[in-house]
Amino acid sequence: MPQLAANSLRRTLLRRLAAPLSLLALMSGLIAYWLAWQYTQHVVDRSLADLATAISKQIQIAGPNAKVTVPPLAQAMFSDPVEHLVYRISNGETEIAGDHNLPLQGTSVRRMHYAYVFETQHQGVTVRVAQVRVDQPTGNPIVVEVGQPVHHRFRIAAEFLVAIMMPLLLLLLAGWVIVWRVVNQQLNPLTDLADSLNRQTHTSLEPVDETYVPVEIRPLTGALNALLGRLKTALDGQRKFIADAAHQLRTPLTAVKLHAEQAAVARDPQQTLAAVRELRAAADRAVRLSNQLLSLARAEPGEQAARFVNVDMAALAFDTGAEWVPRALTFHVDLGFQRLDDPSNGHPLMARGNPVLLHEVIANLLDNALKYVPPSRFDGGRITVTVSQTVIDELRMAEIVVEDNGPGVPRNQQADLFKRFFRGDGQTDAGVDSGAGLGLAIVHDIMVLHHGSVHYEDAPEGGARFIVRIPLVSVSVLSEVEAEPRRPVKKSAHSAPMDI
Repeated sequence: MPQLAANSLRRTLLRRLAAPLSLLALMSGLIAYWLAWQYTQHVVDRSLADLATAISKQIQIAGPNAKVTVPPLAQAMFSDPVEHLVYRISNGETEIAGDHNLPLQGTSVRRMHYAYVFETQHQGVTVRVAQVRVDQPTGNPIVVEVGQPVHHRFRIAAEFLVAIMMPLLLLLLAGWVIVWRVVNQQLNPLTDLADSLNRQTHTSLEPVDETYVPVEIRPLTGALNALLGRLKTALDGQRKFIADAAHQLRTPLTAVKLHAEQAAVARDPQQTLAAVRELRAAADRAVRLSNQLLSLARAEPGEQAARFVNVDMAALAFDTGAEWVPRALTFHVDLGFQRLDDPSNGHPLMARGNPVLLHEVIANLLDNALKYVPPSRFDGGRITVTVSQTVIDELRMAEIVVEDNGPGVPRNQQADLFKRFFRGDGQTDAGVDSGAGLGLAIVHDIMVLHHGSVHYEDAPEGGARFIVRIPLVSVSVLSEVEAEPRRPVKKSAHSAPMDI
């Protein structure tokens, strides 16, 4: 597919401003020429009529001596070769003076006071003639005609047009210069904006200065500044995440190296076996930390939203809990599951999300609960996964609660509970391997990605209570899902309708 040529804003503005300006000047010139022509016609016709009227007055004054006195006067009046004037004085029977070939009639007749003005042909040239009749006491009236070639008035109109168009052309040229300068000046902020953006680097994403930016461009610069702010936040978070991840990975990898060296130099088989066990534990911690870092990276907003599907949160919670039953039995913990919103336990709670990440949410909460239940309630630990439906701000949401009867979280640490790499000192003193402090941060980021929420509460009977909420899909989509086969679930063994 051919690539379209990029349009130039400068050329477009110049074209759309200069072209109408030039067209306006052309129309002004045409109108000026038409007005000059009309004015010239009126002035020339009036001049011819005045000359013919002047001769007629002289005839009236001369009376019987008109045939003697008028011809020299007319000859003197019309002898200017520049004006190209022709005249004729006759009484219908005899010619008194002038060119006897000048016609007495013509076309385009108009009346001007005592004269009639018309066009006719004389010696192959179109002339404009003014005619005045002078009545005599006896005999025919005397007819006075004064004519001038039409091309003479074209010359006069052209002179008028030149006199009008020269200032107009100068104004047009000045208008082009003004348009050019104004367009360039108004586009300078865009050039400055581009220069400012070109000076930005991945380490210095500073907002664009809007001090001299026109109001019309402020929305663009505001959007750019918002984008730069989001990019800066994302890059700062990425750099911090990489730095923290490198710092957290250094400890288990150092432990792996240390235990490997101990196993290599140990001479006693028991020491070698102990070193190998420590090596395996350190490797497990490194693997666990790497998996958590990958989960945290997947929880970042991006392409994950495009992979969302409909997920039955009740079935997901049940299946995830079932996977943790063997580990719970190893720690002598009773892991139960209950459904509170539907007595028949068959109504799906469909949410839109990534099943892998949502599985990670429940798995991290269960892992976190299993870490802290055994130290306080050995052989009496209990973890309950509760699924229900709630309505918050007229929005239907699935609610998953993971509750244990462990020591809980001190109040002074609850505010930092979902921060990355946060590990409570109180939990470490309890003899528990608190990990890298990423599990709850992963849960929080995944729920933000799914437009849900997670928060902590102290359990009524002591222990921790983590509540996860995620929006449910609309009823129309839910009705389509209800047609799918329902999976059976088992009854609970400890005060819960179902047990895993």
